[in-house]
Amino acid sequence: MKNFYITTAIDYVNGSPHLGHAYEKVLADVIARFRRLQGDRVFFLTGVDEHGQKVQQSARKRGIPPQQFCDEVSEEFRALCAKLNISNDDFIRTTEPRHKTLVRALLQRLFDQGEIYRAEYRGFYSTRQEQFLQDKDRNPDGTWPELYGEVTEITESNYFFKLRAYQEWLVGYLKENENFVFPRYRQKQVLEFLAEPLNDLCISRPKERLEWGIPLPFDENYVTYVWFDALVNYYTAVVDKPGFWPADLHVIGKDILVPPHAVYWPIMLKALGLEPPRALLAHGWWSINGKKMSKSTGNFVEPVAFADQYGVDALRYFLIREMSVGQDSDFSQAQFLARYNSELANNLGNLVNRVLNMTNRFAGGIIPAPEVDEGAFEQDEQALRLSWGLVCKHLIGFNDESGKRYPGAYEKFEFHSALASLFESFAATNTYIEKRAPWKLGKSTAASDRALLLTSLAMMAEALRIGATLLRPVMPGTADKIFAALGHTPHATWDPGLNDKKETIMNELTWGTRLTGNKVAESAILFPRPEPKK
Repeated sequence: MKNFYITTAIDYVNGSPHLGHAYEKVLADVIARFRRLQGDRVFFLTGVDEHGQKVQQSARKRGIPPQQFCDEVSEEFRALCAKLNISNDDFIRTTEPRHKTLVRALLQRLFDQGEIYRAEYRGFYSTRQEQFLQDKDRNPDGTWPELYGEVTEITESNYFFKLRAYQEWLVGYLKENENFVFPRYRQKQVLEFLAEPLNDLCISRPKERLEWGIPLPFDENYVTYVWFDALVNYYTAVVDKPGFWPADLHVIGKDILVPPHAVYWPIMLKALGLEPPRALLAHGWWSINGKKMSKSTGNFVEPVAFADQYGVDALRYFLIREMSVGQDSDFSQAQFLARYNSELANNLGNLVNRVLNMTNRFAGGIIPAPEVDEGAFEQDEQALRLSWGLVCKHLIGFNDESGKRYPGAYEKFEFHSALASLFESFAATNTYIEKRAPWKLGKSTAASDRALLLTSLAMMAEALRIGATLLRPVMPGTADKIFAALGHTPHATWDPGLNDKKETIMNELTWGTRLTGNKVAESAILFPRPEPKK
């Protein structure tokens, strides 16, 4: 059993959750659930970033203390995780004592090592991004990009971390670890950023300008720069859990790859004598109906309300099916409904109810044993087994003929293509039913036809069981409903009582007769026709 530590970025509490937050959490959850399926001992972290100038300003605008403001908004993010069935093991808040204590301890260590010094700074500052800017950050016409908001020129004394001293090391590390950033072309962007000399990182803000932050342990007149505070959360959560550091994967948006996660974070860890994370996954952005998301213009999807209307698993499915990991994608209700009706309702939902209906109709609701001798399986049965064997191999990555394991689509983050393959196999099972036509065999009095009928019912149910196993990382609620409808309790890796989990899941994906004798449900409405929004 291998430890696997995965995190999302922690969400800034200056606003309510939106579709991008929902996608990142679902994406990380799919990876975490897949690793559990593989037999790994997973620790999955998400949470919120609660310090900084924007939080302080928002709280003042509402006339409430910053902590109260943070408490209210953080609950919205907790509720989002609960609604979307996110299987996180911890939810961290940067205002928690465990985090503040560790941040101060690490800052003191760096200060004692001579990695932090005090100096006067004169330059430009973006309140929106809470960072100092350089002339190279300007547009070609000399203006500042919109993402920085209002930019002002300031002069003040601050504390700086010796970021530049580790630039050469980081370049070497990235060249030696070519898969540090996914997709790989974004690693090239990091190296391009590092082609120019780094400035040392200002890691403090004077209290007369910003009070809402973690005070520096060596100078209480200053608070910690929000990024130095926020990034440490990944270490805070597992500092008391041996075997989980370094993180295996940080799942983040592409906008915070450079410089925070790909430059600041590995250098901070190097200076502290800690291992850097093994990999970063930088996902793309969602547009809505072909346009940039904007709450003010109404071009916005509220994920909790959408899940309430159409179902949590339907939303999870669309987010993972529609976006190729690392690329941008568009969210439209028309495309959502097209996938909902065609792929979920008409393909999978129809298959589930055909299996249940015909098992009840022709076998008294009991899944039969296949009665055709395995060596004499007819062509349709052989084709169905082969179809599901290939999709298992493609998604999970079984051993090849040489005995070596290779990464499957899930492990390569090719979730959109994995789901396409999986639903092609659901469609193949529906095609098998049409060819075998149990409703015709059920009318025959011939013993051979009866044997074929019972065999076809067993084949249909077994295909559905394997499909639900493969579907579970993306649509856990739907998979569990299918298992329940089949009277099946999977011997799966999410059972903490099992010892040899790797072997168990491979057995779970092996075609067999474990459903024989199970009582099935009368029906299961997995994807009801969506009601028009009132």
